[in-house]
Amino acid sequence: MAKRTDKPKSGAEGQPSSLLNSVASVAGAATHPLSRLAEAVNRTVSTATSGQDSREEDEALQAALKTIAVVAFVGPPGTGKSTRAIRVARENNIEFLIDDGLLIRGSRIVAGTSAKRAASKIDSVRQAIFADETRAQTMRRTLADHQPAALMILGTSDAMLEKICVNLWLNPPAMLIRIEDVSSEEEMRQARQTRMTEGKHTIPVPSMEIKHEFSGTFLNPISRLRRRFDRDRGVQPVQNDAERTVVRPTFSTLGSYSISDEALRSMIELILRRIRGVSHVVDCRITKEIYGVVIHLDLALLYGFNAQIVLREAQEKVSHLVEEFTSINVMVVNVKARRVVYQTAGQPAGGSQ
Repeated sequence: MAKRTDKPKSGAEGQPSSLLNSVASVAGAATHPLSRLAEAVNRTVSTATSGQDSREEDEALQAALKTIAVVAFVGPPGTGKSTRAIRVARENNIEFLIDDGLLIRGSRIVAGTSAKRAASKIDSVRQAIFADETRAQTMRRTLADHQPAALMILGTSDAMLEKICVNLWLNPPAMLIRIEDVSSEEEMRQARQTRMTEGKHTIPVPSMEIKHEFSGTFLNPISRLRRRFDRDRGVQPVQNDAERTVVRPTFSTLGSYSISDEALRSMIELILRRIRGVSHVVDCRITKEIYGVVIHLDLALLYGFNAQIVLREAQEKVSHLVEEFTSINVMVVNVKARRVVYQTAGQPAGGSQ
């Protein structure tokens, strides 16, 4: 007896029983209700998984940060905290410190942005206490990666130190050092006088560590001129501390100084006069970038000199001396030999002093 074989039915009676198969059968129809339902379910599952991963990361960070012993260094603004912090940290074998939004290890910046670059005093305070969650999370991860045994945090008050510890998920300070414990009244008075009259702030790292942030705002050139005057008067120079940099913050109320392109070109021409083989500057173009300047030089060289050697010396000296005299970060110096000049009788061969 022949068996009867039913053909698959079409329409509603022939729909697959599985929801996933149903969704797959209409994969090309973006407006199908089941397709939208599946997408919503996937998004919900993905969000839940991401939230779980974030919570697990935060728990791991908190556990790592709780192992760090915090040393608080407290003092009013302008009393010389940053200057003293270098010595105190060294004496107590503390490698890491936080000052004005920067995490510093020895003489190197590990993470953060200086609060002294903030546009206003309010923004400066917010950066210093890590009120922004993104900055705070970056600092937490960096601290967890390095796992320092001890961390010194500089602040102007106990309340400020408490906010920093809370925002960075750190333990309350296990040790408290006040500026009065390590500085005399006279030293603090001189520091306050300097802050009030000259607007100087100290960052406890060498200039090379932060020059991309503070291009043109270092006070080193002024100090260099003062030392030159002191030498002329027979005053002995003071030993320079290479592990700190004096700057004037962006929000300083004492104003700022600027250098025109013409003045910078005149300075470059004076520098090139000291280089043998350079006749004169044909063209000088200065491009201002976010982190400094790019200098383009077209030079006329004297006949008879090795052009490669002369151009290399010009490039190195312009870059070095412009930075030294102005504290502007020179990113690139491009030099070209535009023409050759024959030296006439009695004409000096460059390099005049």
